[in-house]
This record gives sequence, structure tokens and C-alpha cells, in this order.
Amino acid sequence: MYAIAIIRYRKPLEQVLAAQDDHRAYLRSVKASGILLVSGPMDPRSGGILVLRLPDGASDEELNRIRDEDPFTRLGLAQYELVRWVPVIGKEDLDRL
Repeated sequence: MYAIAIIRYRKPLEQVLAAQDDHRAYLRSVKASGILLVSGPMDPRSGGILVLRLPDGASDEELNRIRDEDPFTRLGLAQYELVRWVPVIGKEDLDRL
């Protein structure tokens, strides 16, 4: 199962940047687990986007855990929109990652 996480900042960028190292360390751990494929900030800098791959049949609880454990969420700096995604064109390329 694939998902997209759209992260929108809810506090001034200066506050977000103060927690950026913890957020990125967290995302590196999610990537090391094989769930996060790619992530990065939006341009202009109003949030970020994650592309996630979870095991087929993953529950909403598993997806929500990724959001809830992010320092940006715990500190009230950002809000996640989690969208289950069914890629069609290019899915084979994603599956190889």
C-alpha cells in the first residue's frame, strides 16, 4: 500500500526550523524501516510531502502512527493530511525502490 503525507506548517517557519533536525532524524528512522521512500519540503516553504510504502493491508492506525510520532506533530508545529494512494503509471518503478 502506498500513501502520500502532505504536511502543512501551523506555526511560523522560525519555530518549524528550530525542530527541523529532530523531524529529519525521525524521518530517517522511518526511511530506515523501509516505509518512507522520499520526503522533502514544499516550494515555497509552507510544509512538506512524504511518499510512503506500507505493507498491503496496513491499518489506518499504522499510518496514523507515522504522523503521531513526528516531532512536528507532537510539538503542534504541523498538521498531516494522510492519503492512501494507488499508483498506476510508474508503479513498477516505485515497487523497485
